Amino acid sequence: MADWAPIAKEYDPLKAGSIDGTDEEPHDRAIWRAMLARYVPNKGVTGEPHLTLFVARLNLQTTEEKLKEVFSRYGDIRKIRLVRDLVTGFSKGYAFIEYKEERALLKAHRDANRLVIDQHEIFVDFELERTLKGWIPRRLGGGFGGKKESGQLRFGGRDRPFRKPINLPNMKNDFYGEGSSEKRNWSREGTRDWRTRERDHERSRDKRWPERERSWAWGDSERDRDSKEERSRGRERKDRDR
Repeated sequence: MADWAPIAKEYDPLKAGSIDGTDEEPHDRAIWRAMLARYVPNKGVTGEPHLTLFVARLNLQTTEEKLKEVFSRYGDIRKIRLVRDLVTGFSKGYAFIEYKEERALLKAHRDANRLVIDQHEIFVDFELERTLKGWIPRRLGGGFGGKKESGQLRFGGRDRPFRKPINLPNMKNDFYGEGSSEKRNWSREGTRDWRTRERDHERSRDKRWPERERSWAWGDSERDRDSKEERSRGRERKDRDR
């Protein structure tokens, strides 16, 4: 784990689907889909990738003019590309902003993240499609996106960095009673106490069982006697009525 880092240096779908980047088996279908994908970055995208910001979680009503108004305060903008649906023309909720200078890029990356635009808290990160080796977009099962606490979370990005793995001590010896003699003695005593309690419980239950049977029998006899007396009183009333 000497080369472990909270932010992924190279995109690996298996590691991106792991909370600490140490998983060895995929845990959902999206990871399998990303691992089997053969993605090539879009060659139609122009501009300098190392000067481009990725802006996500936008309000669908946010326009290019609004983005220019907000992000131009950090420096001169060369280009804004708000991604839209090819059929409807509606915004998909994310955009790419290219700056002219690296200084402006770094300032926007530092200060614009979690900024509220049109009642939406946005997410800002560097572009990864052309800068992170092995990058797989989320539509193919990859990406670092996902805010739900169950299902298809992705770790290793700015929003959800890897959590540092916990190196657990070797507990095997103590678990199987192979530790110190004091622990072994305690284990034997605990076992003996448990067996004694179980045996006492069985004995007390055997003693109570005949008493319950007698009480049930006594209850049955009482009910029979009451029913006989009730029937005799009913016959006496009929005789008087005649």
